[in-house]
Amino acid sequence: MKYVIGIDLGTSAVKVLLMNQEGKVCDEVSKSYPLIQEKSGYSEQNPIEWVEKTTSALKELVARFDDEVANIEGISFSGQMHGLVLLDQENQVLRNAILWNDTRTTEQCRQIYDILGEERLLQITKNPALEGFTLPKLLWLKQYEPETLERAAVFMLPKDYLRYEMTGKIHSEYSDAAGTLLLNVAEKSWSNELCDLVGIDVKLCPPLVASHEFVGTITDQFAKETGLAVTTKIFAGGADNACGAIGSGILSEGKTLCSIGTSGVVLSYEERNDRDFSGKVHYFNHGEEKAYYTMGVTLAAGYSLSWFKDTFAKDEEFESLLQGLEKVPVGANGLLFTPYVVGERTPHADANIRASFIGMESSHERIDFARAVIEGITFSLNESIEIFRESGKTIDTIISIGGGAKSDTWLQIQADVFNATIVKLSSEQGPAVGAAMLAAYGSKWFESLQQCADVFTDEAKAFQPIPENVEKYQELFRIYKDVYRQTKPLNEGLKKFRKN
Repeated sequence: MKYVIGIDLGTSAVKVLLMNQEGKVCDEVSKSYPLIQEKSGYSEQNPIEWVEKTTSALKELVARFDDEVANIEGISFSGQMHGLVLLDQENQVLRNAILWNDTRTTEQCRQIYDILGEERLLQITKNPALEGFTLPKLLWLKQYEPETLERAAVFMLPKDYLRYEMTGKIHSEYSDAAGTLLLNVAEKSWSNELCDLVGIDVKLCPPLVASHEFVGTITDQFAKETGLAVTTKIFAGGADNACGAIGSGILSEGKTLCSIGTSGVVLSYEERNDRDFSGKVHYFNHGEEKAYYTMGVTLAAGYSLSWFKDTFAKDEEFESLLQGLEKVPVGANGLLFTPYVVGERTPHADANIRASFIGMESSHERIDFARAVIEGITFSLNESIEIFRESGKTIDTIISIGGGAKSDTWLQIQADVFNATIVKLSSEQGPAVGAAMLAAYGSKWFESLQQCADVFTDEAKAFQPIPENVEKYQELFRIYKDVYRQTKPLNEGLKKFRKN
């Protein structure tokens, strides 16, 4: 039996997944690492920790499959998007990576619009200037840490840096590059025009390859540290959302994905590179060749629930926190939550907005608050679905993965809020499976990613919308959308009192 490994370099942990030719998950290992948040709005990580934790996870995995190590044929990657890693001429890391959920670059986003104009930026990159993207981070360094940027020889995205440390080869690929705000998405090339206008040397941009492309084998040193064979093939991989789509079979027109991790996304497959969403949602290159996807993002989806648990139930497990969730009625007994604990992405692109509980009263219990948090996260994701539907897309079946797929009650809430059939997969590992599938396809186990998906994915359960609940949630959703408008000026006033 042959095997492949999918490595998912997430925001809080790296997951290493071993899969066989039948699409079965044979083993997995996860290793966590911390965020570095020195100021309000800052979010960084040490790239060396990614390498150390991944090495440790692979060593542990390989030790359990020592007799089969020669049959581990390939490895590919999924990774958190947008993060900025800078290397010098000797390919040494220059500073901590600035992550996707870092919001310090509002000023630089305005500068991009001043230089290019919103229309030209959308023509080139298909996306608006948002704080999380990579280009604003480069411009922030240019303005506030110019000596660091002057020493830089190349920038890399998180999983691409990890892959470099395993192979010694520097590349990026289209699905991750699309999230930098430096790629001409339709032409699949770095934009010389954009780089020239903003004053970033295009030589900082790494060479581009396809997600399934073979980029080398592991180094002798990495083989020694992990126990992997030096012949293990390495494939480029994809952005976490592209890999989540691949791992969920979102490989044809009409397929839609809801993924709830630290952030939350609603993602829809696109065959064309010329649809016009006016920048309301993201428009990225898929991990599948000659394909694209549109995506709306809730900046703090699962993170909102984690924040709630860590703040109000730190020593409890999620199962205890959510016990009785199904008994709380639609609308959480009149309690509403907006999940803006770190700002918001879609549809507001607002780094200053903050979360609210609306309607609190003395009769509310903790489980009401938990239900309100889950409903608020789902309402935020529904704003992206609303944009897709208003553009003419049909969204009637959605595959749900991530933390939101672990609870049948939450899956039913999704069905009712989205007014669509929600499908749960039988083996849901999200982006790590997509990464493994890219390795399997790159290793020529299958003639297409779709063939691979037919083997590697399987639907387990479907949740249908309940008409009575749909009607209630539609009324609540109208109230939810009004909270942003009502609280925006209040949050502007509170901004100066936040911890820096």
